[in-house]
Amino acid sequence: MEATTIRQLLLLVLVACSAHVVVCGSSSLDGNETDRLSLLGFKDAISLDPQQALLSWNDTTHFCNWKGVLCRVKAPHRVTSLNLTSLGLVGKISPSLGNLTFIRSLALTENTFTGEIPSSLGHLRRLQTLLLNNNTLQGRMPSFANCSKLKVSGNNITGTIPASLANITTLTMISCADNHIKGNIPSEFADLSSLEHLYVGGNQLAGRFPQAILNLSTLIGLDLGPNGLSGVVPPNIYTALHNLQILVLFGNFFLGHIPSSFTNASNLHLIDLSHNNFTGLVPTTTGKLTKLSYLNLEHNQLRADSRQDWKFLDNLGNCTKLQMLSLSNNRLSGHVPSSIGNLSNQLQQLYLAKNELSGNFPSGITNLSNLIIISLGANHLTGVVPDMIGTLKTLQLLALCKNLFTGVIPSSLSNLPRLGGLYLYSNQFIGHIPSSFGNFPMLQYLDISNNNLHGRVPMGIFKIPSIIGINLSFNNLSEQLPTDIGSAKQLVQLGLSSNKLFGDIPNTLGDCESLENIELDSNIFSGSIPTSLGNISNLKVLNISANNITGSIPTSLGNLQLLEKLDLSFNHLNGEVPTKGIFRNATAVRIDGNQGLCGGIPELHMVACFVIPSNSNRHDENLVLKVVIPIASMVSLAMVILGLSLWKRKHKCKSIALPSFAAKFPKVSFNDLARATQGFSTSNLIGRGRYSSVYQGKLVEAENEVAVKVFNLETGGAQKSFIAECNALRNVRHRNLVPILTACSSIDSNGNDFKALVYELMPQGDLHKLLYSTQDRESSSDLKFITLAQRISIVVDVADAMAYLHHNNQGTIIHCDLKPSNILLDDNMTAHVGDFGLARFKASSTMPSLGNSSSSLGALMGTIGYAAPEYAGGGQVSTAGDVYSFGVVLLKIFIRRRPTDDTFKDGLSIVKLTEISFPGRVLEIVDPELLQELEPCQETPVAMKEDGMHTLLSMLNVGLCCTKQTPGERINMQEVAAKLHRIRDD
Repeated sequence: MEATTIRQLLLLVLVACSAHVVVCGSSSLDGNETDRLSLLGFKDAISLDPQQALLSWNDTTHFCNWKGVLCRVKAPHRVTSLNLTSLGLVGKISPSLGNLTFIRSLALTENTFTGEIPSSLGHLRRLQTLLLNNNTLQGRMPSFANCSKLKVSGNNITGTIPASLANITTLTMISCADNHIKGNIPSEFADLSSLEHLYVGGNQLAGRFPQAILNLSTLIGLDLGPNGLSGVVPPNIYTALHNLQILVLFGNFFLGHIPSSFTNASNLHLIDLSHNNFTGLVPTTTGKLTKLSYLNLEHNQLRADSRQDWKFLDNLGNCTKLQMLSLSNNRLSGHVPSSIGNLSNQLQQLYLAKNELSGNFPSGITNLSNLIIISLGANHLTGVVPDMIGTLKTLQLLALCKNLFTGVIPSSLSNLPRLGGLYLYSNQFIGHIPSSFGNFPMLQYLDISNNNLHGRVPMGIFKIPSIIGINLSFNNLSEQLPTDIGSAKQLVQLGLSSNKLFGDIPNTLGDCESLENIELDSNIFSGSIPTSLGNISNLKVLNISANNITGSIPTSLGNLQLLEKLDLSFNHLNGEVPTKGIFRNATAVRIDGNQGLCGGIPELHMVACFVIPSNSNRHDENLVLKVVIPIASMVSLAMVILGLSLWKRKHKCKSIALPSFAAKFPKVSFNDLARATQGFSTSNLIGRGRYSSVYQGKLVEAENEVAVKVFNLETGGAQKSFIAECNALRNVRHRNLVPILTACSSIDSNGNDFKALVYELMPQGDLHKLLYSTQDRESSSDLKFITLAQRISIVVDVADAMAYLHHNNQGTIIHCDLKPSNILLDDNMTAHVGDFGLARFKASSTMPSLGNSSSSLGALMGTIGYAAPEYAGGGQVSTAGDVYSFGVVLLKIFIRRRPTDDTFKDGLSIVKLTEISFPGRVLEIVDPELLQELEPCQETPVAMKEDGMHTLLSMLNVGLCCTKQTPGERINMQEVAAKLHRIRDD
């Protein structure tokens, strides 16, 4: 629950108002002149009165008849109340109000008063109620000496709570919530024997639980949250404060067990202890609070491991007035007892999300017929969702996301007439999306992404009159999008990424005038980009990447003034790139992987467009097509053949740089590299492979150090490895590939053939060494712990690199040897894939192959433990083999066991170990150091990251999807990368 919700509830229930006296005044000017001048002084300090509320404050009307002013009926007619709430007044509060010595109530709530609260108000001995909340007041709080009730919340007041308030022995209410007050509750407050309401939440109080409060036996309402209070809540709090009806401690750093002496405060009806560090069990005595209507214990570290630990839930059945129960973000585990169905029939909100719940859907929930909200997300619940869920006619929000639910989605959900939000994403649902989902009358948000759904997108969902967000991404949905999609005039978010949708993108999509986010990437859409998309004036994000889109980029997209991100990459677009609007921002536009595009702003680094002069005739155009282009192609081919021929004549050239590599080092010789590596000294050796050795060095021309990969040409296959790596890298550029600088094909000092590649040096070394630095290195100074976030980032980086290699529209590059030692890390822990010595280049249908295609290789490729199982039988090299290797790498990163570990025998492998442990026993196999990060500890306010465990499970699940036994069962790298980005960014 949000802090504002609690605060509003307290204001509605507890704000006490003074009695107002009806005024019957005349228009004469008799009355106390002091009060009249005080009010005029207040008016003079107002700089803006947009509603002209003070227009009546003039000499022609008695001040007792001025707007907002109430006076005594009997003479002398002195001001007793001034109420100018919500009038939009701007200015300062004049100190002249301190002269209204008969005033009992002053209310200036919800205006724009600035500056400090005048100290003169503290002299008003008859003042009972002061309401200044929801302004922008600041500075220190005055020392009020004569107020029996005080409320100055919702401002920017600083300093500490004045101890002098304790001198007001008749004080019944103090509220200074939502300011910037520091310190703690003054110990003098223990003398406030009449205090009933103390609301100091939303400040910066610190220290232990205020002991003075325990003396305030008259307290009915206590709100201390959110603040920075810490330590243990006194176990006798309910004994000392036995009149409590409202207890709000949320948003502090309280720890230890929740005090269990609830029975001593039997009138409690609102308890909010959320967002603390409470541990242990939920007290069973909570169930004895028969008046309890609101119980919020979310975001703590409360546990329930056994049936006995869940006893509190049985007892809560006695709380017949309970309307809200939240236990989200704790450590509750196991099956939810069926006694949940015995909770109050008045229960409207049930939150159990982000725990460690397992077993089937808690069937007892369907007995709670008045539920409005059910939140069970981010657990480990399995099985099918019962059809009975469709009988909860009052349900407005159902969140079952991030679980392991299987089976089909119940069509009975469409029977819920008030459902506004349906969140089923990140489960294992199969089958079709029920066509009846188009019958929802009030649905606003539908998210069924990241499941195993297939079939078509039901056209009816776009006709739901209230629909705002639809996310069906990461499924297996196919067929064409319905043209009725244009009916969703109010749709804001549309996510259809990573499916198998094909056909044209409907032109009617441009009729969805409220759309802000369109995600259609990683499908099989064809045709052109509808120009009508340029009509969606609210559009902020448009992603149509990784499809089969053809044609040109509509210039109308440049007219979208709110567009922040445009991704059209990896399609078959052609023509000139527009230069208006978002196309002026190279960082906001992605168009790589479209070979036919040209032009655009210089920062996009596109080739220039060939423009036929305007006075050319048709004959000239045909001449260009039939003569000039073929001749140019023949010349280019001849140049390539000549270049390759010259390259092979090793004794006729000193060195050579590959033509598409960076020109930073256009040529390097054997002597250059020998000098850079101190004669290829062993002290500079940083790695060794089957065909090469890698040395660290510093070229004369270089600012940074480089890595020199020298090929051992006496080893069979080394020559082919060099050529393969050159072919693989000559036309690729990606932030997650090891940047190659140049190549050298020359002779060494003994006249022998010499070949080397020069890369940027990756300072953090390779992933294998980093993973095992804590095991293989003796010096504690060398120990490096890789956090969960870093591991996730590395996995995403590698996935992006592999997706680029497999799907870059220039042909498919199959790495063939992906493993941790071939993944290098820079200073920022960004991962880069390297070592393409075994790579195979499979040309697209429109361009010739630059090397051995996958069909030419039948032998086992890769490294034992990482190579796909089909390679062992001489299977053909494929991208699916790389996917398998990636999956093993992913599992190794989180489990940190070598695939060739001695424990893996008799058919057991890292893949099999993960399969048999997933999901319930995952914590038994993950890296122990990673487990320490996930486990709670007393030193941190929230020890376990909210989504840490679920993120880990999601990552391992992707690894299992990559390591299926047969190639056809594995997902491709584009799907892998998309899933991992969603997991990381969620």
